[in-house]
Amino acid sequence: MAKLYFKYGAMGSSKTATALITKYNYEERGMRVLLLKPAADVRDGVTAVQSRVGLSAQAETVSPEDDILALHRDHAPVDVIIVDECQFLTEDQIDQLRELVDREDLPVLCFGLRTDFQTRLFPGSRRLFELADSITEIKTICHCGAKATVNARLDDQGYIITEGQQVELGGNERYIAMCHKCWKIFISEHKKAR
Repeated sequence: MAKLYFKYGAMGSSKTATALITKYNYEERGMRVLLLKPAADVRDGVTAVQSRVGLSAQAETVSPEDDILALHRDHAPVDVIIVDECQFLTEDQIDQLRELVDREDLPVLCFGLRTDFQTRLFPGSRRLFELADSITEIKTICHCGAKATVNARLDDQGYIITEGQQVELGGNERYIAMCHKCWKIFISEHKKAR
């Protein structure tokens, strides 16, 4: 029986690399993979999914208004759907992925962030926590060695930003994974320094 999987982690936890390795494993066994990515993620190009360790693949892009059920029909038959940066999907799109699991007995593996730079759930992630059959944390560590849970957003001077739009794309130059304790200390120290 197929499941809806949510594999989440902080920035730099190798979510995308894990998604691409999973894609390779399915394909190596002769299975057809539909790799999806939200249109909001244009860091590596419109259709490219690329990990920090250099793995990459082409994906179908999903805009907020896209119907994933129709997208699946257009690419059928497929054996599995893998979604990178799933936090940017809408709640309706997560519901559509759930429907594909239930109706088509199709495994769907979603990889993404749990929370934003203000430690607030993304709408897509929230819905996955509500609907997923399997929820797994992909762990990474803070500079202090503790488990990182916060995606700290940095300004151009390296100070932590605590206000702004929920979605702002960036990589290592813009975000750093931290434990909650270091995040709070870093914010406090930077307020004093400014």
